[in-house]
Amino acid sequence: MTGPLREREDAHALLAAEAERARAGAGRLVLLRGATGTGRSAVLEAAAAHATHLGLRVLRARCSPDDIALPFSSVLHLLGSVPEFADVGPGDGDRGSAARLWRLLRSYADESPLMVAVDDVHLADEASRRWFVEAARRIDRLPVLLVATERSQYDIEPRPAGLTHALSPSVVRTHTLAPLTDNASADLVRAAFPTASERWTADCVRAGAGSPLLLHALLDDLDGAPPPTAVPRTCAALYPGSYPAAVSWWLDSAGPATAEVARTLAALEQAERTEQTERAVREERAASDVRAARRASAEQVENAERAESAERAESAERAEGFVARDTVPVPFSFSFPLPDPVPDPESDSCTDTVTEAAQEALPAAEAATDALAALVADASGADPARVSGWFTAMTRLGVLRPDRAGRPRYAHPLLRDAVLGGWSTARRQDAHRAVAQAMLRRGDHLDAVARQLLGSAPAGLTWALRVLRDAATVAARDARPGDAVRYLRRALQEPLPDDLRQRLLTELGSLEYASADNPAGIPRLAEALDLPAEPRDQVRTAIALGTALVGRGEVRTAVEVLRRLEGRLAGHPDLARALQTASALLSDQDQAVRREAYRWLTETAERSPELVGASGQALLVRYAATAGDLPAQEAMRRLRTLLTEPADPLAEPFLLGTAAAVAQWADELDEAERLVERGLAGQHPSLLHPMEQALLDTRWDIAAARGAYGTLLAALPEAGRARRIGGSPVNADAHTLLALVETGRTPQARRLADTFDLRDTPDSWELNRFLYARGVLRFTEGDVAGALHDFLECGRRQSARAVHSPVVTPWRTAAAECRLVLGNPQEALALAAEELRLARVWNTPRTTGRALRVLGRATRGRRGLELGAEAVAVLRDSPAEAELVASLLAHGRQLTAAGERGRGRDHLREGAERAERLGSVRLLTYAEQALRTAGGRRTTPAHTGSGSLTGSERRIAELAADGRTNTEIADLLHVARRTVETHLTSAYRKLGIRRRGELRGVLDD
Repeated sequence: MTGPLREREDAHALLAAEAERARAGAGRLVLLRGATGTGRSAVLEAAAAHATHLGLRVLRARCSPDDIALPFSSVLHLLGSVPEFADVGPGDGDRGSAARLWRLLRSYADESPLMVAVDDVHLADEASRRWFVEAARRIDRLPVLLVATERSQYDIEPRPAGLTHALSPSVVRTHTLAPLTDNASADLVRAAFPTASERWTADCVRAGAGSPLLLHALLDDLDGAPPPTAVPRTCAALYPGSYPAAVSWWLDSAGPATAEVARTLAALEQAERTEQTERAVREERAASDVRAARRASAEQVENAERAESAERAESAERAEGFVARDTVPVPFSFSFPLPDPVPDPESDSCTDTVTEAAQEALPAAEAATDALAALVADASGADPARVSGWFTAMTRLGVLRPDRAGRPRYAHPLLRDAVLGGWSTARRQDAHRAVAQAMLRRGDHLDAVARQLLGSAPAGLTWALRVLRDAATVAARDARPGDAVRYLRRALQEPLPDDLRQRLLTELGSLEYASADNPAGIPRLAEALDLPAEPRDQVRTAIALGTALVGRGEVRTAVEVLRRLEGRLAGHPDLARALQTASALLSDQDQAVRREAYRWLTETAERSPELVGASGQALLVRYAATAGDLPAQEAMRRLRTLLTEPADPLAEPFLLGTAAAVAQWADELDEAERLVERGLAGQHPSLLHPMEQALLDTRWDIAAARGAYGTLLAALPEAGRARRIGGSPVNADAHTLLALVETGRTPQARRLADTFDLRDTPDSWELNRFLYARGVLRFTEGDVAGALHDFLECGRRQSARAVHSPVVTPWRTAAAECRLVLGNPQEALALAAEELRLARVWNTPRTTGRALRVLGRATRGRRGLELGAEAVAVLRDSPAEAELVASLLAHGRQLTAAGERGRGRDHLREGAERAERLGSVRLLTYAEQALRTAGGRRTTPAHTGSGSLTGSERRIAELAADGRTNTEIADLLHVARRTVETHLTSAYRKLGIRRRGELRGVLDD
C-alpha cells in the first residue's frame, strides 16, 4: 500500500491486511488513534482508496460536535438517508432504532464487502458511539472492516473514555500514529524545496513540531517565499496564513483549559526570550571589549618591536619581554559541559541522542520542569499535575523541546507566536500580570517578575509598582541602565501621586541621559522639576537636570536652573547650600561662569562662612590650591577638619569628591582612593549627579599618578563611553593618550588624538588636560613646535581660569623642555623657575621634584647638577614613580656630561630598571640610549617570578594566598580596595598565573 504520507507504513500495512480479511468474510474494528495534526484523516482516506481498489464498498462519515443533539446522527451520515429515521428527535433513540440500523448495515454487507470509515469518532453523538461499539462485537463474521479515527492526546481537562475501553482486545486492532521524526519532516521540506539549505530545512522542521498538519500548512505559506528567505519568527510574515490557522485549530480541539496553559507558557517564554536576547547583546558587547583589549595588547607588542632597531637587539628583546608581560590580563571564559542533547529550541540544530551527561542532568531538568509547571498552573488556574503531564506529552509529540536547562520550550519562535496569536492584546496583558503575580508568590528574582510586568497593562496594583521600582534600582546598581529605564517607563504608566511621579521621572531622566537615550533625559528631568514635590526631591531633580545640561554644553542654563530653585528655598538653608555647591562645581566647564560662581562663593564665605557650608568651603580650598595660594599640608588639614563635621546627605558627595581630588594632588594617594570609594558607594545608582563623574575622574588621576598604565589601558572602552555629547574629549581620553605614549603605542595614541577636532570644542578643564596630553604625544613624535603650541595653549586656558598651580597640568615644565630642544634656554629657564616657585608653594614631592628636574636642565653647570640631585632626592619620597624615573635619567645624563660617568651610569641603570618595572617603554628606550652613550650596559633584573615583585606586591600577594579577600587586605593595610586589585593584577602578570589559588605555589618556589 502506498501513499504520500511519511512514516505511516505500519498503519497502511495493518489496514491492507484487515481489508483482505474483510474480503474473506471476517470483519474487525481498526481504531486509528493519534494527536491532533498527526494525519489520522489522511491515513483513513488512503485506506478507503485502497479498499475501493480491492473492490470493497466504502461508507464514510465524519463526526462533528454540531450533530450530537440528534441521536444516531453519525450512523445516519454513514448509512445514508433512511426514511424511517426522518422524524427521530432528541431522546428518541432506543435499541429498536439501533437494531434497524444494524439490519441496514447487514443488507449492505450482503451485497458486497464493506469498509466503514468513521473519522473523528470521539465527536460522535452518544447513541452512535454505542452503536459502533456494539457493531464491533458482531462484525467478526461479516465482510465488514470498520475503521475509526479517534483523537488521543493529553489535555489539561481529562477527556471521556475512548471508543474501545469496553471492548475485548480480540475484536479490535488499535494503532497509534506517532509524530513525524525530524528526518521524515526534513524529507517533506526537501521535497517541497529541493534547494533548501540544511539550516533552513532544520528551521522548518522545528516549526512543524512533528505534526504533518502544521508542517504542510507552513510549507504552503512559504511557497511564495522560498529559501534563502529566512523562515519567519512571527506569523505576521506569513501569507496566506495557513500555519497560524492550523495552530489555532489545534488549540481549539484541545479545549479552553489546554489553550489557556499553552498560551500562558508562550507568554512566559516570550518574556524570558527577550531577556536572554538582551543578555546576549550585553555579553557580545563585553566580548567585543575583550577582543579590543587583545588587539590593543598585540599592537603594543608590535609597536615595541618596530621601535627597536636591529643594532639594539639585546635591548629590544628585554623591552619586548616586558611589554608582553605588561599586557592587561583578559578575563577567561570557562566552558562547562552541557547535556547534549538537551537542545536549544532556537539553535541551529537539535539532536535526539541523549548522552551520558544528559542522563546525569535529568534530575535537575525534571526539577526545572516541575517548577515551570507549578508557575504556569498558578498563573492559569490549572492543576499543576496536569500541566506537568501536558509538558511531557507535548515534548514527546515535538511541540515542545527542552532547552539547555531541561525546561520545555516551544520548538520554534514561529510556533510560539502562533500560539499567542489567538489572544487579544488585553488577554496577553492579563496573562503577563498573572504570571508575574505567580512568580512573586513563589519568590522568583525581581528581574524575572518585572519583565513579565513589562507586558502587562497598568492596573493600579501596589505590588506591581513596588516590584518595578525595586527591579529598576537593582538594575541600575548592577550597571544595567537599559533594564532600569524599561522598568521605570512601565512604572510611570501606573496611576501615581505627583510626588511619586516626580521621583520616578527624576530617576528615569537620569538613567536615560546616562544611557544611550540621551535626548530623552533632559525633557524628563524638566518635567519632574515642574511637578510639586518635597524640597529635597526638587533639589535632587535640579542637580540631575543641571548635570545633564552641562553634559550638553549648556553650562549657564544649568547654573540658572539651580539658582532659580535656590531662590525658593529660603526656609531650607542646607538645601540651598547644596545647590550653591553644585552650581560652583558645574561651572568648571565654562570660564566665564566659573569666575562668577567662585567670586560669589568667595565673597559669601568671607562675610558668612556658614552660608556656604562644608562642601562650599571645600571647593574654596580646591580653588585656592589650583590658584597657587595654598600649601598641600594646609589644604589637607582644612579638608580633614571639614570631613569631621556633620554633613547633609545631599552635600556630602561634593565634600568627598573635592577632598579626594585635593588629596590626589597632595600625593596622599591612598587617602584619595578611600575617599573616592566612599563617595562612589554613596551615589544613588539611579540619580544623575556631577560628583559621580568627578570621583571617576579622580580615580583616573590616581592611577596616572601611580603610573598604573595597565589599569588605564584596561579601561579603554570605558573611556570611550564616558565621552560627552558632541564628542568632546574627557579626562579619561587624556589619561589614555598619555598611557599609550608611555607604553610605546604611539600610532594608537595618534589615532586617538586625531579622533577629536579641537578647533570648535567648547571650553572645559578636560580640554586643557587633553591639550597637554596631545603635546606629550607630539613631543614624543618629534614635533617639538607642535608640542610647544599645545602646552602654551593649555597654559593660556588654565591661566584664564585662574588655575596657576602645576598640580593639575604641569604645562610650564613641558613647555620649558620644548624650549630647550628648540634652543631657547632663557625662555626655558623662566618657565621652569616660575613652575618651581608655584611648586614650592604647594610643596609636594611630585610637583617640586618635576620642577627641580627641568630647572636643573635649563640651568646647567654645577648649580644644574645640584638641582638635579635635589630633584632625585625629593622624588624618592613620592608615589609618582614615573617622575622619579625621569629625574634619575635626567640627572644621569647631567653627571655623564660633567665627567662623572660612573655615577651617571648608576643613575641611568636605576632609572632603566624602574622604567621597566613601571611599564614605561618610552622611558626605558630613553634610558638605554643614554646608557649606550655613556658607555655602559644595564644589568638585567628579574622580570618574572617572585623575585620580581615589589614589596607592596609581595605583601598583598601573600595575604591573598592566605585566603584573605581584597576587602580584608585593604582594611588590614589601610589602603583602597582598588590599590589591592592593581597590585594583584601586576603580581599575577609577573608570576605568570591567572587564578588566586595558584599564588601559594609560586610564592613558595
